[in-house]
Amino acid sequence: MVDRSYRVYVVQGQVERDWSDCQAALDGVPARVTTLPFVADPDVLIARARDADALVDVFSPITRGVMSALEGLKTVVRTGVGYDVIDVPAATELGVIVVNIPDLWVREVANHALALLLTWNRKILTLDRQVRAGVWAGGVPGGAGSLHGETVGIVGLGNIGSAFARRVAALETTVIACDPYVDDRHFAALGLERVSLERLAERSDYVSVHTLLNAETRHLIGEKFFARMKPTALLINTSRGPVVDERALIRALQDRRLAGAALDVWEDEPIARDNPLLAMDNVVATPHAAYFSTAAVAAIPRRCGEEIARVLTGQRPLNVVNPEVYASGAVRRAR
Repeated sequence: MVDRSYRVYVVQGQVERDWSDCQAALDGVPARVTTLPFVADPDVLIARARDADALVDVFSPITRGVMSALEGLKTVVRTGVGYDVIDVPAATELGVIVVNIPDLWVREVANHALALLLTWNRKILTLDRQVRAGVWAGGVPGGAGSLHGETVGIVGLGNIGSAFARRVAALETTVIACDPYVDDRHFAALGLERVSLERLAERSDYVSVHTLLNAETRHLIGEKFFARMKPTALLINTSRGPVVDERALIRALQDRRLAGAALDVWEDEPIARDNPLLAMDNVVATPHAAYFSTAAVAAIPRRCGEEIARVLTGQRPLNVVNPEVYASGAVRRAR
């Protein structure tokens, strides 16, 4: 008997997970799910998934070459919010629908950004080490800002940036933000002041970065930005590592042009053990884990499977990154 199931390939990240819920969401289509380990080489991905109707992708590069070679490919589903690993213009040109899951861990990332701010502000890691070493200082080493009455600047006011704004405002801070693609009504609804990127750098005691990574935002936070920051300020990044020019950040910290950084994302991941940032006491480091909660991670396979099922049954996915693919009439149709 000929198997006429659609072929769905899950290209996993560094941590492999159970994707049985993805298969369950696609059983009625029908579609057969095959999981692959992380693949960094596009040629290897082409060889492993040549008959793909759909790809679920964590971090592997989905290039023009990959999508051209996979002639039956109809959709690529990114497991999270960002889609910088996918060549979206090429996908649109080739008729491939790009889908992301933008709402899955909004609260988790916002909570993590706030946790990084509080950890650095209260010197939690230093205090923990002191207590374990038998040191009872009775204060916060190096001092600590009051938070209430201080200014928090948010770069990028999408779902996560907005969730962070609501949380940090509850600490009685003054919250300002920069996002040229968000209208004034959204700023007003959150009670935020709109400022330029330059003014945000100058005024903020804490800067939290929440923008997508693309050609416009790569190294958006760089030498010019750091030159405007207060020497007492903290930079927080839970978006994408390359949004921050890491070499410029290292220089700024070494020169004491800003007080510290709290980073969940890095230009190169996993981060090299000899990266100077890891040797700095004024840097809080986490391993691209801001997205994580047990509930959110457990929902990924089902959500991805549901979106693929929509594409393969001729429906429109809930979250299309490149809606212009429909207007062009170039969508690769399911059989």
